[in-house]
Amino acid sequence: MPRRAGNHPRLTFGLLAVLAALAAGGVAWATLNRPAPEGQPAAAPLPPRPPLVEVEALPQLKEQLDRWGGAGRFTGGVLVARGEEVLFRQVYGMADRSAGTPLELNSRFRLASVSKQFTAAAILRLQDEGVLSVEDPVCRWIEACPASWAPIRLRHLLAHSSGLPDLMARPGWGLRRVTPATPEELTKDSRHYSPSFPPGTKVRYSNAGYNLLGVVVEKASGQPLHDYLRTAFFEPLGMADTGYDDGFSDVVMGYANLGGPPSPQPNANLSIIFAAGALYSTLDDLLVWNRALHGGRLLSPESYRQMIADHAPEDTPDERGKPRRLWGFGLYEKGLGRQVRPNFLDRQIYHTGSWSGFRNLVTWQPDEDVTVIVLSNNFHQREAVLLLSQQGMAEALGRPFPTSLAR
Repeated sequence: MPRRAGNHPRLTFGLLAVLAALAAGGVAWATLNRPAPEGQPAAAPLPPRPPLVEVEALPQLKEQLDRWGGAGRFTGGVLVARGEEVLFRQVYGMADRSAGTPLELNSRFRLASVSKQFTAAAILRLQDEGVLSVEDPVCRWIEACPASWAPIRLRHLLAHSSGLPDLMARPGWGLRRVTPATPEELTKDSRHYSPSFPPGTKVRYSNAGYNLLGVVVEKASGQPLHDYLRTAFFEPLGMADTGYDDGFSDVVMGYANLGGPPSPQPNANLSIIFAAGALYSTLDDLLVWNRALHGGRLLSPESYRQMIADHAPEDTPDERGKPRRLWGFGLYEKGLGRQVRPNFLDRQIYHTGSWSGFRNLVTWQPDEDVTVIVLSNNFHQREAVLLLSQQGMAEALGRPFPTSLAR
C-alpha cells in the first residue's frame, strides 16, 4: 500500500523547518533577482512550489504502483508533472525496514549518477561568468597534468569522450570502492592513466572524468564543489533537501536483493564519486531543478544548447540494434519509449543513477514539457524503475500504456 507523508523524525522540528524555509526563500528571492552576469539569462521570480501532497491523477500508473508497491516489487517514489502541474506524486515501501519507518513524500534519496548534470551545470555556469570555457585544455586547471592529457578539453570530460578509463575499469577497484579518498587523491590516481583513444573520437563512460571536473569547479570558483553547488543553485532555487551525502544527511536506507529479504547497504563511500554521483535529493527538489534547468533559469541559451547537444562522434554505433543515445553534458537524449511495449517514440532528455542501494531515472520530454522522476531505494529494481518511468511518461502524453519492457 502507498505510504503517506507524516511521522518523519524531521517533522518534530516543524516550526524550525518553516522558519528555515522562509529564510531560505528570502535568500533565493534575493539571489535570483539580482542583476544577471553578462551572458546569463535574467532571472524571473520562482513560481510557487506545488503543495507537498499525494497526487494520483494518472489512474493506470496508480493501479500499477498499488499492485507493485503492495507486493514489494517497487520501493521508492514517483513524480510526474506537466509543466508546473503535478499529475502524480506517491511513495511506496520503507525508508528503514529495521526501524519500521515508511518512505515519505519528502524522503531524501541518493541520486548516484543523476548527480552528473549538476557538475556539468556548474562548469557551464562558470563558462557563462567568463571564468572558463569548455574548450579549455584540462591541463589549464589540473596541476601536475600528465603530458598525455594535453589533447583533452573540458568538453571531452563532460561528454565522456576523454578516453580516461573509468574508476571501475581500473586494477584495484575493489579496494578503491571501499576506501575513502579526497579529490586530490582521486586526481593522483587518475594521473597514472593515459587516454585509451584520441580524445573526441569515441565515447566511453567515465566517473573519473567527472571527478576531474569537480576539481576544475573547485579551482575555478575558489570553493569546494558542494559549497559552490549550494550557493550557485540549491539555495537560490530553495532546494533545501538537496546536497552532498556526507553520511549525516538523513538519506533513506538503500537496499539490494542478495537472496532472502532486501539487504541494507549502509556503506556508500561517496567520497570516491564526489563529483560524479554523491548528491542526494527529493522528488520535489528534482522537479524544481528540472524546471529551472530546462526553463532557462540557470544557464545562458548557448551553454544550455551545449549541455543538451550530441557530442558523440558521428560514427558512434547504435546500441543493441536500436538508435544510440545522444551524449550531452551530464545528460542523454533518446527515445526511451522504444524500450517498452507498446512503444512510443517521443524524445526524452534524461539520466539514470545507480549506487549502493539506489536506482533512479529522471527524464523530461521537451515537446510537451513532461517530467518523470523515479527514485528507488533498491539497487536491483532497475527494470521496475525503467518501466514505471515510461508508463508515467506515456500516460501523461496520452500514448498507449506500456505493460512490459522490450526484450
